[in-house]
Amino acid sequence: MTVAQALDRYKADLGTRGGDLDNVSRVRVHLSDTLAGKSVAFLTARDLSRWRDGLKAKKLAPSTVNRTATVLKAALNLVADHDEHISNRQSWKNGLGTIPDAEKPRNVILLDDVVRSIINGANGDSPEFGLLVEIAAVTGARVSQLRRLRVDDMQGDRADARLMMPTSRKGRGQKKSAHRPVPIPAGLVTRLRPVIDGRPGDAALLVKPGGAPWGRSDHTRLFKRVAKNAGLDPAEVTIYALRHSSIVRQILAGVPIRVVAVNHDTGVEMIERNYSRFVGDHSDTLARAALLDVAPVPPADNVVPIKRT
Repeated sequence: MTVAQALDRYKADLGTRGGDLDNVSRVRVHLSDTLAGKSVAFLTARDLSRWRDGLKAKKLAPSTVNRTATVLKAALNLVADHDEHISNRQSWKNGLGTIPDAEKPRNVILLDDVVRSIINGANGDSPEFGLLVEIAAVTGARVSQLRRLRVDDMQGDRADARLMMPTSRKGRGQKKSAHRPVPIPAGLVTRLRPVIDGRPGDAALLVKPGGAPWGRSDHTRLFKRVAKNAGLDPAEVTIYALRHSSIVRQILAGVPIRVVAVNHDTGVEMIERNYSRFVGDHSDTLARAALLDVAPVPPADNVVPIKRT
C-alpha cells in the first residue's frame, strides 16, 4: 500500500467515525508525488523527516506542522494495524516527531466593546456576514460548527432560548452527542427569527448573501477587512479571537469551568492549560471572599457613645 492509498483508507475511516475529512486534505496539499507513491512498508525516517522539514521551510507555523504530521502518522498507523507485513512504525515515530513547544497559546482576548465594533463592522459588510460573526462572538463556537447549523437547531420559542450547536469533529473517536445546547440572548433570537421564517428545517441556518452555505474559508478575507477597519492587526486578530474572548468572558463571570468547557465543546484540561491566567484570577477572587482574617478589627473613629440621660 502506498502513502496515498493509506490516506484514502484513513479518510474512509474518518468518515465512518464522523471525523473531520479536511484533515486528510491538509496533508495532501503538501504531499509530493514521490512520497505519495512510496510504499508504506519501505518508508524511512529520513523520507518523513525531510517532508516534515519541508513544511517548516514553507513557513508554516510549528503548530500547523505538528498537526499535519500527526494526521499522516495516524494514517500510517491505521494501515500498519491491519497489515502484519508493515514493521517499520519506528520510521514515522522518529521521522514525524513533533516540534517541541509548538503549542504555545496565542489567545487574543478582546474587550466587549471591541467585539461589538467587530460585529457592527461585519453587519456593514452584509447582514449575513454580520450574523455569522455575531453568533461566533455570542456562542464562542468554531466556524466549522457554525457552518453545520440547520434551521431546526434554532430553539427560540423557549423561555431559555438556545442553539443546538453541532459538536466539532476534533479529537479521537466518534462523539457521543451530535449537538449540544448553547444559550443565546433574546437579541440574537430576534435577529434569527426572519432568517428561519418559512425555510425548511434541514436548510443551513447561516448562508452567504447569495444564499449559498458558508465554505470553510469564505469568512477569512472578510474578517481581515473588518478587523483592519476596527484598528486591529488582521494577522493577530482572527475570528478565533471571538472564541477566546467568549471563554474568558464566561470564566470571569463565575461560570464553572466545566460548564464553560461544555458550552465551548472542549475539555476542562484544555481550558485550564490555555486560559490558566484568567482561571487563576477568577479562583483568587472566589478564594479571597472566603479568607479568614484573625486580626482584631480596629474600632471605628466615628462612633460616639450614647450617654444615658
